[in-house]
Amino acid sequence: MFELRYTTTPAWTEAVLNDFNAFLIDHAAAEKKASGMAVSMLSHYPDKPDIVLAMSDLAIEEMAHFREVIKIMIERGLQLAPDTRDPYVNQLRKLSRAGTDVYLLDRLLLGSVIEARGCERFGLIAQALPAGSMKDFYIAIAESESRHEDLFLTLALKYFAEQTVTERLDEILDAEAEIVRQLPIVAALH
Repeated sequence: MFELRYTTTPAWTEAVLNDFNAFLIDHAAAEKKASGMAVSMLSHYPDKPDIVLAMSDLAIEEMAHFREVIKIMIERGLQLAPDTRDPYVNQLRKLSRAGTDVYLLDRLLLGSVIEARGCERFGLIAQALPAGSMKDFYIAIAESESRHEDLFLTLALKYFAEQTVTERLDEILDAEAEIVRQLPIVAALH
């Protein structure tokens, strides 16, 4: 486990609560993209059975989350929006280095940091919601994101020396904090 280096402000939580429907639509998109990322990763590393198994489980779990968000959206009369690029994820992906080994390390660490940010933000939503099924849902989602953060970091430590992982994670956490600091505050996960 590690700590993110930028703490999401209360203004973000307020923006989400003020336009929760928009947040739900973005949340659904984020779950769908996370599932797709997991499928992409298992396809990229067929020679690494632990990654294939972990990413197949992750893809299914993220798609299950997507299904749950869709159910909530339908109850509210909402529909999916067209796919758009996530500026946060796109900026983070630019940190990926070329080269077989370093690319794998970066993908795993970026996955861990993205999940950590999701854990933080879903947790903030859970804290802000009144008691009820929606609050319980976001508590469960935040716990899931925490497990995913650990999953990616554990895989990184399996393939790379701890010092290598720690040094690269340090660089990514600094960059991620700056990226998040500059994001506009909107009713979206990132």
